[in-house]
Amino acid sequence: DGCGHTVLGPESGTLASINYPRTSPNSTVCEWEIHVKPGQRVQLKFGDFDIDDSDSCHSSYLRVHNGIGTNRTEIGKYCGFGFQMDGLITSKSNEVTVQFMSGIHTSGRGFLAAYSTTDKSDLITCLDNASHFSEPEFNKYCPAGCVIPFADISGTIPHGYRDSSSLCMAGVHAGVVSNTLGGQINVVISKGIPYYEGSLANNVTSEMGPLSTSLFTFKTSGCYGTLGMESGVIPDSHITSSSILEWPNETGQVNIWKPENARLKRIGPPWAAFISDEHQWLQIDLNKEKKITGIITTGSTLAGHYYYVSAYRILYSDDAQKWTVYREPGMDKDKIFQGNTELYQEVRNNFIPPIIARFFRINPVKWHQKIAMKVELLGCQFSIGRAPKITLPPPPQNKNDKKNADFIDDFIHSVKTSLQTDKTTFTPEIKNTTVTPSVTKDVALAAVLVPVLVMVFTTLILILVCAWHWRNRKKKTEGTYDLPYWDRAGWWKGMKQFLPTKSAEHEETPVRYSSSEISHLRPREVPTVLQTESAEYAQPLVGGIVGTLHQRSTFKPEEGKEDSYADLDPYNSPIQEAYHAYAEPLPVTGPEYATPIIMDMSSHPSTPLGAPSISTFKAAGNQAPPLVGTCNKLLSRTDSASSAQALYDIPKGQLGVGSADQLVYQVPQSVAHRTGSKDE
Repeated sequence: DGCGHTVLGPESGTLASINYPRTSPNSTVCEWEIHVKPGQRVQLKFGDFDIDDSDSCHSSYLRVHNGIGTNRTEIGKYCGFGFQMDGLITSKSNEVTVQFMSGIHTSGRGFLAAYSTTDKSDLITCLDNASHFSEPEFNKYCPAGCVIPFADISGTIPHGYRDSSSLCMAGVHAGVVSNTLGGQINVVISKGIPYYEGSLANNVTSEMGPLSTSLFTFKTSGCYGTLGMESGVIPDSHITSSSILEWPNETGQVNIWKPENARLKRIGPPWAAFISDEHQWLQIDLNKEKKITGIITTGSTLAGHYYYVSAYRILYSDDAQKWTVYREPGMDKDKIFQGNTELYQEVRNNFIPPIIARFFRINPVKWHQKIAMKVELLGCQFSIGRAPKITLPPPPQNKNDKKNADFIDDFIHSVKTSLQTDKTTFTPEIKNTTVTPSVTKDVALAAVLVPVLVMVFTTLILILVCAWHWRNRKKKTEGTYDLPYWDRAGWWKGMKQFLPTKSAEHEETPVRYSSSEISHLRPREVPTVLQTESAEYAQPLVGGIVGTLHQRSTFKPEEGKEDSYADLDPYNSPIQEAYHAYAEPLPVTGPEYATPIIMDMSSHPSTPLGAPSISTFKAAGNQAPPLVGTCNKLLSRTDSASSAQALYDIPKGQLGVGSADQLVYQVPQSVAHRTGSKDE
């Protein structure tokens, strides 16, 4: 009475103590006898082991034996809380006996173990989940019997399963392994998703799950496409049934729930049988042999009609005359598939191994109220391999060759029966995985090429943007009407005036100008010549009429036939003739002429007191113009207010201070003369 969950398959299985994972009862015992094919050996792996060892394995223990019966030999005796057993326990023959003994104890979950033949080196137990493995992709062997009530899974195909789900139980739910046979799984780990859906498939219920860091999916053959019920590829004439439900509604209209209504996700009523018994069936003609890997069913999907099929058998045939009931390999009973638990939910069941047939029949064995359902078949195309060409000897010529002819017939028959016919094509409508084998082989190459291409394109874009920006900046600096700097004459000389000078001069040091050539040019030619002059010339004045002079600007009056500054009328002179060329600056030690000289004649020794003060300019030529008007008292140009004698500026070209009659001054014509006490 100490045996718990047990599934003993022909090549693998699962066994656990009673009440696992809860505490096993006292004074219980159980023995499991495991058989595999002759010539093979058995390996045992523990997923969990927690047996009381307070009496040193005397009353509570697990014992493993080679062989069965009285001739068995002990391999080992084990007990302990949280006992961790590294590696596998391997038998010496194809038979093993496992004995569990539970004495008086207060705690201990018992054990859960899996077994398989020794050729399954990657055996895992039903308790292993994806978080136990660090590889992004791996292959493992799941034992039979992993649909256990104390394990849970979250997710479904093709989106994937939460990483906390049992790998083998999820494999059964996905339809990649059989619960009664076990099998190999190819697992791919990827990034998790925020929400995991729940569904019912292969008698395993997947619950809804929250966000996880990772998920896993399975690689499969890809033969999970829909075969045409929902899409209409299968015509209505190829869908038949044992009976049809007909009934009048409240208005007297007759409702007929025909077999062609049994298309999954088709709006409207389903197919329903007129009589609800175990002799009813729904038949689908696929037109030719197909490889059928699964089926999806729903109930009536009508709110007012709570009808659905909860269990059914599957039959198949090549000619619709001789039918075969589906059974799992090694089983002597018909397999009963779990159907729906309500009228809306889609329930999937997979066929392992798949069915190869043209005619497919569903035989309900359990239902709710009435037999009503909608169906879709999963699978792919199936084609027979072409037979190799056989060269036959010539027909027998006499009776002695009859034996040879019989031998040839037997040979041909053996060749035909040995042909490989299980050839499938890929149907991409529904897959049992999110990653295909061909994609994973290119992941490493893509991981290298994608960053390189991104860097190359980014570099090219930056180069183009910089070139465009530099070109626009050059256009802005050159101006709209200027020539590019490489087309200008003397561009280097023009650039030198913007560079710092070799030595810093005093702020009041005058700048030299050369006006020998500029005085003979037209006004519009002046800017061109100025651009080609040496950097020792200062910036030119504004072209046109000179209204006022800078505070520190000094000009030497030009000699010759040109008009003096006193003769110029800045308001009446024409623009093309009244421009001022650059004057030559005076030396540092020379006197200033351009600045008006203001003298106080009252302090002069040769001038009587009270003489009017006058403002003077040197006139062009040697003759002095007559004096015009008087002015107020002028300020003295002495360096000190206490100086007894005023110092006078000396005209250029004369030595010393001359007599009063030699100093002739004139008032500029452009200045209005006023008398009184106001300054001019």
